[in-house]
Amino acid sequence: MQKHKHLILAILTAAILALTAFAPAAAQRLEPLPAAPPYTLAPAEQALADVYQSVVDSTVNIEVAKTNVRSGMTGLGTGSGFVIDQEGHIVTNNHVVENASSIRVTFFNGLTVSAKLVGRDPDSDLAVIKVDTDIPGLSLKPVTFADSDQVKVGQTVLAIGSPFGENFTLTTGIVSALQRSLSGESRFSIPEIIQTDAAINPGNSGGPLLNAAGQVIGVNTAIASATRSASGVGFAVPSNTVRRIVPYLIANGTYRHSYLGITGGPLSPEQREIMRMPITMNGVMVASVLPDGPAEKAGLRGSRMTINTPFGEQPINGDVIIAINGQPVSQVPDLTAYLLKNTQPGDTVTLRVWRDGAEIDVPVTLQERPTSLPQE
Repeated sequence: MQKHKHLILAILTAAILALTAFAPAAAQRLEPLPAAPPYTLAPAEQALADVYQSVVDSTVNIEVAKTNVRSGMTGLGTGSGFVIDQEGHIVTNNHVVENASSIRVTFFNGLTVSAKLVGRDPDSDLAVIKVDTDIPGLSLKPVTFADSDQVKVGQTVLAIGSPFGENFTLTTGIVSALQRSLSGESRFSIPEIIQTDAAINPGNSGGPLLNAAGQVIGVNTAIASATRSASGVGFAVPSNTVRRIVPYLIANGTYRHSYLGITGGPLSPEQREIMRMPITMNGVMVASVLPDGPAEKAGLRGSRMTINTPFGEQPINGDVIIAINGQPVSQVPDLTAYLLKNTQPGDTVTLRVWRDGAEIDVPVTLQERPTSLPQE
């Protein structure tokens, strides 16, 4: 009997040992790879981080639903914007919200709310939307605007937006150029555009372009790219244009641009020579005077003939505008910028004009800009 007990015990022991041999080993706890000591941001890096933290709560991601009038199909779009006051007004691009049937915005804290369109101006590609201010959890932090006339080429800029739907993305760069001009929907140009190499992509539209103090110097609006992605050439509507137009969009829903009613371009050496103008004189050669416009009613004269040059056909023997209200001009964007900054429809301006070998003054009473450029 005792012998059987020893045999059974031996068999059980062997079985336990066999099972133990095939049992998985306990998982070995491994330590993560070592990390360097905490990194201290360089002063320039810390400055960028501080700007981002100070402004990101003022920015929003915008989603829109747009219904195609012809097909009846609904499409979706995204853009960016930023809060400008405690009343819930948000600035963005016109092309972001144009024809939108529904708009909603998402704040940095994740809160998503509906918004309504307040006003828009296709000619400056600006729009204002509004959110209700009594929503629980909503805290509005308005931006601060800078004077864009003080912006310098080479200064550091930051862009915050939602490129390709990647919300609240920061990109940096410099101001690459000033006084650029972009064509709006109606073929009229937007003057004094800021050019930057900060990465601007689809979804950045309507977001702020900031200086190193976190102040808004422009509204990101367009890129020059064959692939619709960042190419180092981005454009922003200057803050001074935003500051002038937005109050009208809030109050009236639209903005009334002053209108002169000409087409033209800068003088070339060939034009100066054949028209016997001083070689140092700059101005806008009036190629045509548009029908029923202020210039036509004031008696301004368009070009009556053209000449062939190595650089193409050019108009001659029309009026040359050399100043407006005493402010020298050398190209059409100079006129557009002056009208935007200093006038309203109904105002009368004095044009200094070179005509038939002499300078004369021509008073012109401005009209409201039409919705599209009239046919000549």
